[in-house]
Amino acid sequence: MGGLRGGGLGGLRPERTGGRQLRSGAAGGEAPKAKPTLKKMWPQALAIIAPRKGLLATGLVLMVINRVAGLVMPYTTKPLLDKAFNPAGDPALLPKFIALVFGAMLVQAISSYALTQLLSKAGQRLIAEMRRNVQKHVGLLSVAYYDANRTGNLVSRIMTDVEGVRNLVGTGLVEFLGGLLTAVLAFVFLLHKSVTVTLTVFAALAVFIFILQYSFKTIRPIFRERGKINAEVTGRLT
Repeated sequence: MGGLRGGGLGGLRPERTGGRQLRSGAAGGEAPKAKPTLKKMWPQALAIIAPRKGLLATGLVLMVINRVAGLVMPYTTKPLLDKAFNPAGDPALLPKFIALVFGAMLVQAISSYALTQLLSKAGQRLIAEMRRNVQKHVGLLSVAYYDANRTGNLVSRIMTDVEGVRNLVGTGLVEFLGGLLTAVLAFVFLLHKSVTVTLTVFAALAVFIFILQYSFKTIRPIFRERGKINAEVTGRLT
C-alpha cells in the first residue's frame, strides 16, 4: 500500500509541476491573445445563421406578433377608463374591452410558447452539432497538444464554451430584437402623447445606460476569468 501511495503521488507530481511550468512559460513568453473583433467574428456568425434563415425569419414574425399583442393592454387602459368605467360613458363597451385584452393575452401566450419550442430546440440542436465538430477537431490534434493541455480543460471547452451560440440561433437574438422593437414602438407612442415627458424620461434612461455600460466593462473580464477557473477546476477533477 505504501508503494502504491508513493507511486500514485509520484505520478501526480510531474503533471502538477508541468502545469505550473506551462502556466509560467505562457505568462512569461507568450503575448496575451488579442480580443476578437466584430469584423473577424461576423463571417463566422453568418456561417452559423445562414442555414437557419427561414427559422429565424419565422421566429422574428412570431416575436413581432408577441410584442404587438403585449402592447394591447397598456394601449387600451385609457379608453377603458374613459369610456367603460366613466359614468358618462358606455358600460356596454366593457365586455368588448375584456374580450380584446383576453384575446391579446391568448395570442401572446401562444406566440411565446411557439417561440420557445421553435428556437430553443433549434439552439440545442446547434449546440449539439458544434460540440460534435469541436470534439472531432480536438480528437485530430497532435499528441504534443495533449501533453501541453489537461484533458479536463478540453472537456470544459467542448461542453461549456459552445453554449454561447445559443445567443445567435436561440432565443437570445430574437429577444434582443424584440426588446428593440418594443422600445421603438413605445418611444413613438410616447412622442405622440408628450414630447417633453418622453425626452425627460429618455434623458434619465441615458444616464442609466451609461452606468450599465461601465458595469459591463467591469463584469466582462470577471466572466472570462470565471470561464478559465471553471476550465481549471474541471481539468483537475477530470
